[in-house]
Amino acid sequence: MSVASEAAAVRRGPLVVVGGVIAAVVVASVVDAVFALAALALGAPDDFQPLEPGSYIFLTAVGTVAGAIGWAVVRKVSKDPAALVRWLVPTLVVVSFVPDFLLFGAGGVIGVVALLLMHVAVAAVAVFTYRKVMPLS
Repeated sequence: MSVASEAAAVRRGPLVVVGGVIAAVVVASVVDAVFALAALALGAPDDFQPLEPGSYIFLTAVGTVAGAIGWAVVRKVSKDPAALVRWLVPTLVVVSFVPDFLLFGAGGVIGVVALLLMHVAVAAVAVFTYRKVMPLS
């Protein structure tokens, strides 16, 4: 089988991709809810806005959709997309931590640690899903 036919063999239809991305948003939002509830139970401030469902569900959806677009671009333009995502994903997750560190005053250590864990969880769910619905090879 040629490289072109192998690539064609792993292409998924747009409904599969969209369905996968929606499923990733739902699963990641549920995981985020667990972290948020745990953080609040452990003493994060009740009024810490990023731990409110409206905040983290919206940001999870934005991040997951943006990640899917980025993943699709990497698949299309990179000669070795697997190698690129191996360093790109962790780098972007660490960069996404920066705004959270600015929230120590509002959320305390517990609130900020929950946010950091949420970022990692969303990335893990998203990458797992992207690999299924948009394989790199």
